[in-house]
Amino acid sequence: MPKAFPALCFALLLATSVFAADKPGPWAETPDPNLPNVLILGDSISIGYTLQVRKLLDGKANVFRPHTADGKRPENCSGTTKGVVSLDRWLGDRKWDVIHFNWGLHDLKHVTEPGGNTVSTKPSDPVQATADQYAANLEKIVKRLNQTGAKLIFATTTPVVPNTTGPLREPTSPPKYNAAALKVMKEHNVAVNDLFAFCQPQVEKLQRPKNVHFTAAGSQALAEQVAAAIQAALDSGSSQ
Repeated sequence: MPKAFPALCFALLLATSVFAADKPGPWAETPDPNLPNVLILGDSISIGYTLQVRKLLDGKANVFRPHTADGKRPENCSGTTKGVVSLDRWLGDRKWDVIHFNWGLHDLKHVTEPGGNTVSTKPSDPVQATADQYAANLEKIVKRLNQTGAKLIFATTTPVVPNTTGPLREPTSPPKYNAAALKVMKEHNVAVNDLFAFCQPQVEKLQRPKNVHFTAAGSQALAEQVAAAIQAALDSGSSQ
């Protein structure tokens, strides 16, 4: 074997590695300037359906969500406590036509201290944000989102099944938080995508056992609901 051959192989391997490292991750967008821009904000439930929504709206809209700079990992928008302080960063300077957003599952989880993110399984520990605090935070968030001129769609918090593992989340909490949120949405005339109502009758079919997260088929079903809501907003005319 020629002495130069190992060196050549190493150089080719290094070049391939550099190229792979520079390749945008699966969450990076390649927007078409001729299409409307859609922003999805939300927790891990929305992470589970965003790429499917992007596929369903391919050729109809550019679908974005917060992610790392290299596009390799999505950012979890967590609870409204994080949402209030991070919203300007997520919105950036892009012109948005539709913003589909959800919060709730982090707000209603039990943590070691109010507003914190160190999770707890103790009923005696506080939730990250009470239903009243959740509504107050959503009020701030909606006012900021309205400044973008985009059409807004709020997605209700999906169910918490009994005996869900991980941080304590009570099955009775989502309806309470949704009721608080819907008052805010009604006041501001924000469209509602009722994912809770969609999921509740078929929760055993869509969600993982003892888990707030969804199966692949469940995330696909949510994606279809979300894509349909976004498409309806796009079809309804000019932004507000």
